[in-house]
Amino acid sequence: MPDTRVTVWNEFVHEQESETVADIYPDGIHGAIADALEERGFDTETATLQDPEHGLTEDVLDATDVLTWWGHAAHDEVDDEIAERVVEAVRDGMGLIVLHSAHFSKVFKRLMGTSCSLKWREAAERERLWVIEPSHPIADGVDDCIELDEAEMYGERFDVPQPETLVFNSWFEGGEVFRSGCAYRRGNGRIFYFRPGHETYPVYHNEEIQDVLANAAEWAAPSDDRATSSGGNTEPREDIDTSDERTVH
Repeated sequence: MPDTRVTVWNEFVHEQESETVADIYPDGIHGAIADALEERGFDTETATLQDPEHGLTEDVLDATDVLTWWGHAAHDEVDDEIAERVVEAVRDGMGLIVLHSAHFSKVFKRLMGTSCSLKWREAAERERLWVIEPSHPIADGVDDCIELDEAEMYGERFDVPQPETLVFNSWFEGGEVFRSGCAYRRGNGRIFYFRPGHETYPVYHNEEIQDVLANAAEWAAPSDDRATSSGGNTEPREDIDTSDERTVH
């Protein structure tokens, strides 16, 4: 975790259009998340949709170990070139934490290769976020479940690939269940989808949720001992004749 750089990205639309959301997150959802991670020892910066290049220049991504992504109302406003830039950064090893309604972001859908569709309902209902894999680093220090008094329901079927690890599974007061904590790898990068975070409920002020985000950032960050792969033309390990005039490369 020391010197781990986290860029907290937020489309930053609801906070500017809704007094309800602005009252909960006066510094934006990105501000609340960045503050929580900074308190837990991470080096944080924020970026929003409105920034030049959405705040995700090549230099910013090159300096980012983990990117968190919150979006809802403006997925289509994210420039395709910037979305692809983020996707390539993940494949090259940058960690990505996809939050709540960012399941429909261009970045997550491209990395998953599926529609990422789901059922939903806004009824301020109770949620129990059950720990499925207590030995996973993202669940470190979490009790059997995290209980949220008010949540937006997300329900199955969640159209995503089978997670490498399902860390959390949610139950909602209305009866539905949902795969709320899904860990993946794409290329050299680690991805964690974490469902809680509807803008009209103070989810990101919950210390247990903040702890999970910190665990996820630590897990997703590149490390020196992580196995990586590379491609492209390569020299032989053994002494062979490499002259072949038939090649078209």
